[in-house]
Amino acid sequence: MRRLFLLFFILTLTGCNLPAKTPPPDPFDLATAMALTGEPMDRPQSTLAPIIEVTASPTPDPAKPSGKIAYVCQIYKVQVGDQICIMNADGTGQRRLTTEDYTRHFYPSMAPDGKSIVYAQFGGENVYDIYEITLDGQTTQLTDGLGVLTAPEISPDGSQIAFTYWVPEATHHAIWVINRDGSNPHEVSPYGWDPTWSPDGQKILFASDHNGGVRMYTVSLENGSIAKVNEMTLLRGRTDWSVQNEIVTYSGKSWHRELYLMNADGSNVHQITPSGGNSQGPGFSPDGNWVTFTAYFDHYGDDHGCEIYIMRTDGSDLRRLTDNDFCDWQPRWGP
Repeated sequence: MRRLFLLFFILTLTGCNLPAKTPPPDPFDLATAMALTGEPMDRPQSTLAPIIEVTASPTPDPAKPSGKIAYVCQIYKVQVGDQICIMNADGTGQRRLTTEDYTRHFYPSMAPDGKSIVYAQFGGENVYDIYEITLDGQTTQLTDGLGVLTAPEISPDGSQIAFTYWVPEATHHAIWVINRDGSNPHEVSPYGWDPTWSPDGQKILFASDHNGGVRMYTVSLENGSIAKVNEMTLLRGRTDWSVQNEIVTYSGKSWHRELYLMNADGSNVHQITPSGGNSQGPGFSPDGNWVTFTAYFDHYGDDHGCEIYIMRTDGSDLRRLTDNDFCDWQPRWGP
């Protein structure tokens, strides 16, 4: 009887699309549904300084990171168990927010006021819904069965949410927007994925491969006009747009990815991460002086070795925030 129970449990997880034990999939690349692969390599010697404990002071020190970072914690080492976690910007106070053990939650993004997080949650075959959760764990379901909705992000004024939309009959992903309460879902670009808002909330930046290779575009919410921002080799998709009017993204071959910073018009593209960490999925701090991202500097080639790091936008002061035997990924920074 015990063996039959174990067999039933394993089959149940398999039915929930439990992945094979491969390097963590790239959650930011919806253009391809392939897992990360790469040749085994020796773990590099870490040159990181130890995590610095930051204590609160009456007057915030602009030289130190502040705020909170929402991220995905893969506590059961499988995608089907992805959870939403949160921590302080110095790595302290790490805790899990979502509670359904074997329901997938991913793509968290913090509200501009820092009081809640929006994310995508598995809702059935070909369904991911958008939810919002407060920092004390109160959840609200914002959509119900529209399709596979991922990468939600709240507008700077807090009134709308942009997200990636896909349904099985579609030939490509699209960019949609809903009101903060989940009402009035509508398309703003017929193609694209991983949207992020401009600082003034007038445009949405996204990635698309509709003209061949993956490129970055913006769409104007005022008139719907679409403009190409940049063309990079092996661009992946996940980006962020800072209050200082800079864009951060990542590109590169599997297990050889790096972060790149540029002006909002796509000029002055330059690598900012130290090479060799397979760095990806960046997000700016609220003041635009720091970047948080996923990397493998300390566990390169390890299936479950992705951790959350931060550094200044000039590439200095690299710090690891998490250190677990499972993946911590998809960080997004808030106040």
